[in-house]
Amino acid sequence: MAYTTVSILSTFFIQSINTTRSPGKRLVLVSVCLRISPAKMNDADVSNQIQQMVRFIRQEAEEKANEISVAAEEEFNIEKLQLVEAEKKKIRQEYEKKEKQVDVRRKIDYSMQLNASRIKVLQAQDDIVNAMKEEAAKQLLKVSQHGFFNHHHHQYKHLLKHLIVQCLLRLKEPSVLLRCREEDLHMVESMLDDASEEYCEKAKVHAPEIIVDKDIFLPPAPSDDDPHASFCAGGVVMASRDGKIVCENTLDARLEVAFRKNLPEIRKSLFGKVGAA
Repeated sequence: MAYTTVSILSTFFIQSINTTRSPGKRLVLVSVCLRISPAKMNDADVSNQIQQMVRFIRQEAEEKANEISVAAEEEFNIEKLQLVEAEKKKIRQEYEKKEKQVDVRRKIDYSMQLNASRIKVLQAQDDIVNAMKEEAAKQLLKVSQHGFFNHHHHQYKHLLKHLIVQCLLRLKEPSVLLRCREEDLHMVESMLDDASEEYCEKAKVHAPEIIVDKDIFLPPAPSDDDPHASFCAGGVVMASRDGKIVCENTLDARLEVAFRKNLPEIRKSLFGKVGAA
């Protein structure tokens, strides 16, 4: 029985020698195997020898288990580190994405507020310019008002004459149709000959036929009774007999032309370079 047990253990130790990588352990296992002599050993010696072999086997198993545990721990730490880094990278990317979104939104909000401020400034500037235009229109009404105490009466009469001459020079038609306000009819008729004569001198042509339309008049001056009704501050509208060519030379039209032409200078004078831009 002792011989059989020792033989089995010897065989196991020989296999252990072949599989052991440590030179020191191989030397120990060889020395143990050499001391095994079944013929000279009693049961106590066999038992001691078996215990010694068991300790070696257990130590080898524990070392193997430790190696496996260390390798597993190392592999676990590497994989854990990779997962942590991957999650960190994902979080950083999400944060950068949200940060960019916040930055874009902030820029959009700033741009919208800036545009709103600019619109308010431009609206305020337009209100001021339009107020000036309305004031100029009121001054024109004073020029064209009829009345005994109106000291602009002769000035307006002279202005009407020049407006008629300008229309004739623009149209250069042998026969024209003239329209004016009903309150200006008498004044217009009284100066047609003078206007025609001045036109002939400037254009070097024969006197044209000027037909005053007494059926359709230009709108009257604005009234407080109906402030939304169409109105005309004065002046004339002249057209060719076929109506294809029209020259609007009213005070309102002249004011509009002068206003548009001088608008950049008006804005520059009122608001500086920003207003003129």
